[in-house]
Amino acid sequence: MIKSGIRIALALFLLPFLLEANSQTVADDSNTSKQKGWPIFRGDTLANGVAGSPLAERPEVLWRFEVPEGAFEGTAAIVDGVVYLGDLDGSLYALNLSDGTERWKYEIDGGFPSSPAVRDGRIYIGDYDGWFHCVDAKTGAELWRFETQAEINACANFFEDNVLVGSQDATLYCLDAVSGKLVWKYEIQDQIRCAPTIVDGRAFLAGCDGLLHIIDVKEGKGIASVPINAPTGVTPAAKGDFVYFGNENGEMFSVNWKTAKVAWTYTDPKRWQPIRSSPAVNDEFVVYGSRSKRIYAINPKDGQEIWTFPTKQRVDSSPVIVGDRAFVGSSSGRLYALDLSKGKKQWEYETGSGFVSSPAVAQNRLVIANDDGVVYCFGSKAE
Repeated sequence: MIKSGIRIALALFLLPFLLEANSQTVADDSNTSKQKGWPIFRGDTLANGVAGSPLAERPEVLWRFEVPEGAFEGTAAIVDGVVYLGDLDGSLYALNLSDGTERWKYEIDGGFPSSPAVRDGRIYIGDYDGWFHCVDAKTGAELWRFETQAEINACANFFEDNVLVGSQDATLYCLDAVSGKLVWKYEIQDQIRCAPTIVDGRAFLAGCDGLLHIIDVKEGKGIASVPINAPTGVTPAAKGDFVYFGNENGEMFSVNWKTAKVAWTYTDPKRWQPIRSSPAVNDEFVVYGSRSKRIYAINPKDGQEIWTFPTKQRVDSSPVIVGDRAFVGSSSGRLYALDLSKGKKQWEYETGSGFVSSPAVAQNRLVIANDDGVVYCFGSKAE
């Protein structure tokens, strides 16, 4: 009895330390996972566009992959040393991250305006005709496809054993990720052009119906909706208790998702233009592009402007925060690296053709494709 009591007392004494160590392990695993890859449009299920991998101070072009007469709008996924990206002509490519050589190509009659999502050896991507494809990541063989009633131009996201994707038929579909069978669907009053952001059993959907929808992911039922004044196709970025996104009125929103109330909005008083760039968010900055031909940094706590950076043309590409810099493409064909603290340009590369696609960052490399059918990989040749 005495020995048993000692063991129980020792276990109770050690429990807080074990829990803390386990919590740290979970956090480390999450960070390690993020550093290893960029599996979906904004990097992970929170969609906050923050990279876990560093980049060289002055990145160099390591390789280019060209598709003659091709065009890209989707953002690449990077998983286990392979780049996955679909083009508007209907080809889904698997390229080696090391040198850009093609592993395989999956072809359809339509086109892929959306970004691929990768999980457990499967690639999920939607097409112009409303088909949602599941493809084997090793071979490029089709595993299944699911038909919606309109174009799919946004990336999918994941929750437990399911994959979620929105369609312009105004429906968010939740499918079994292995079989493709419908689990539930949630309908809104207008098109869905954004990816669902998922936090703590909730999906956040910014719709063309002028509402932010908060949905119970397990049940597929609406929890709350928040008026956002205008349509949007921007994917919300989640950080803490808040989600951030812009709309077609040029307003950037911060919404407390726990209370379903708007915390603040920001609008450039001099340059009203639609926002189609999904924000990148960390503790100090909300960074996004606009059709006002500017990139903005806003304080996430109070919605105050920190800086703006002028560009030659509109910015529909979504930024990625890499350490103390933000990388973002422009319709002018320029890829910028901006200092987060002051918005000063630290690096620039011009391709001559515009970017709708956004950067994907993993394994010390940045991959981005332009609307002239060229995929670029940047990094350091010294590595």
